[in-house]
Amino acid sequence: MTAPATSGWQPDPLLTVDDVAAWLGKPKNTLYAWHSRGKGPRAIRVGNTLRYRRSEVEQWLDAHTDPER
Repeated sequence: MTAPATSGWQPDPLLTVDDVAAWLGKPKNTLYAWHSRGKGPRAIRVGNTLRYRRSEVEQWLDAHTDPER
């Protein structure tokens, strides 16, 4: 018996507010405040919770990285 073929596509992981807060070193309340003001990384509301695509957080970090000197 052979293993089923898998495609190369993988879904972008959805991170919790706790995950992103730990990654950025910010309190969860800061992420909630950013979201309500349209700031910070783009988030997705799933039911009553926020989720962040890892790629969105990475893009946001890239856009807010100081330029090289």
